[in-house]
Amino acid sequence: MLEEPRSGRLAAWGNALYAGAVSPDEAASEAVGGDAAHRVVELPGETGPVGLTLALGRLRALGATGLTVALPAPGHPLGLCGPPEFNARALEVGEAVLAPGAGLGLVPEAAAVGPEGDEHVEVEWTCLPVRQATPADVPSLGEAERELVEALREATEALVRLDVAGSGPVARAALEAYQARAEAGRRVLAPGYPPRAVRVLELAQRVSALLGIAAAPEHGGAVSAGQMGARADLLRPVERVARRAQVAAYNAYAEEVARRHGAP
Repeated sequence: MLEEPRSGRLAAWGNALYAGAVSPDEAASEAVGGDAAHRVVELPGETGPVGLTLALGRLRALGATGLTVALPAPGHPLGLCGPPEFNARALEVGEAVLAPGAGLGLVPEAAAVGPEGDEHVEVEWTCLPVRQATPADVPSLGEAERELVEALREATEALVRLDVAGSGPVARAALEAYQARAEAGRRVLAPGYPPRAVRVLELAQRVSALLGIAAAPEHGGAVSAGQMGARADLLRPVERVARRAQVAAYNAYAEEVARRHGAP
């Protein structure tokens, strides 16, 4: 899909703030995106919910120099480093933001509020302790890019053999809609990120969008249970590689800061 995970937006624009590339208000506004409001609870030093502007500043005061992202899935704790309570909360929603220098992490919970027909989304980020440890299974940008290109090539060849490579009017319409949105001038990542990170994230997002098209039963010719199972088996490792690439891209800023400060 093209939509960024909320953790990706918050980390990217928080890092842009820490790099001095945007103002606190701009960082908070961009992180909120199309949601109505974001608040942070259980932030050290605060007795109640606070907005993102204050939260990002507080994390920086507590030692954060860069924010990283986790996009875990069952059996794959991608980007997590413990403790178990934090990992379990992040796994439940499939994402989280970590502030390693502060020893804290944020897990989002989105809720639709308002009357039916006029609902809007509000997000509450719960702040929890995290370990100062290497996050799980996060590749370098170069490794992520190579893996993604190779996985996409292999999966495409296999899907063609299964006759599910996007044939049929429904798949074509979905692909055209994706391409129109991809060309709509959206901004990938935030100021302060290296060009390679932008390239890797854009490729990972495109792959994720195309995987969604390929996975739909109505897209292509594989309609039997056996064919659907074969399709799922092919797409699963590509989805894993795409998530790894997204995390590598979002984490590129924090990793560069760590290198400059001599971290291993």
